[in-house]
Amino acid sequence: MSDMICVGVIGGAFGVNGEVRIKSYTADPEAIEDYAPLQTEDGSKTFDIQITRGVKQGFAARLSDVRTKEEADALKGVRLFAPRDRLPNLPDDEYYHADLIGLSVYDTGGQLIGKVRNVLNHGASDILEIAIDGKSGTTLLPFTLAAVPTVDLTAGRIVADPPDGLFDDE
Repeated sequence: MSDMICVGVIGGAFGVNGEVRIKSYTADPEAIEDYAPLQTEDGSKTFDIQITRGVKQGFAARLSDVRTKEEADALKGVRLFAPRDRLPNLPDDEYYHADLIGLSVYDTGGQLIGKVRNVLNHGASDILEIAIDGKSGTTLLPFTLAAVPTVDLTAGRIVADPPDGLFDDE
C-alpha cells in the first residue's frame, strides 16, 4: 500500500488572481483542506490550501506560492497527495483507490481475470477498470458487493463475481 493517497486534482486557474479549481476526492470534499500540506505525486512541490468558495464540480482555492493566473494554469491536471497517516482510518468495507489499483482480480473459481488498472467514478458508484490477463483491452466492472464480494488487500487480490457475459468476449 502506498504511503501517499491522492486526495484531489487541480483543474486549472479560477479567475485572474492565482486561485485554482480543485476537485476533491475525499469523502467530505471540504476536508481536503484539513490534510494539508499537500504535495505533487513526485513530491517536488508542497502546497498549503485554503478553500475560498464552492464552484461547479469542486472548489476555488488558494495554494501557497501560487499568485498568478499563469502559475495556476501551469498546475492544471496536477494531482494532490497527502500522507496516509494524515487521513482517517476507513471502515472494513471501504478502500482508498490507490490500494485497489494493481490488485489481481480472480473469478469465484480461482481463475485469474486480470489486474485493476484504474478506479473510475462518474457519479453513481465506483467502477474498476480491469486489464484483462493476456489481452490488450480492459473491461469495466461495477465495484459493488454483488460483483466484487471479496477484497483482500493483504493478499493483493480481489475475487469478482461479474455479471453474466461481462468477460465472455475477452
